[in-house]
Amino acid sequence: MMERIEALWRGHVPLDIAFWHFAMLYGLLLNAATSMLFMFLITSDAGIPILTAAFLLPIPYNILIVVAVWRSAGRYAGPRQWVDWARFGTVLWMIALTAS
Repeated sequence: MMERIEALWRGHVPLDIAFWHFAMLYGLLLNAATSMLFMFLITSDAGIPILTAAFLLPIPYNILIVVAVWRSAGRYAGPRQWVDWARFGTVLWMIALTAS
């Protein structure tokens, strides 16, 4: 597990896997789950500290994945347009997921 996280952090995971699997798919699942948790906590009248913790829960993963895709894109040998789109798309996607 730690080896996979380190490989992601260093950008040693192929760009398509870092982007489509870890950013888009797993990022969506994690952020959707924490959003549902947040909504449940709101309806349960949870206190502000618990709500804040639930809101901040996916942020470390989001930061990891933005860095992972950015670095994987830097190693990508294919067309430059995919590098730019992957970087831009991941940053935009993680901002949208975190804000929702």
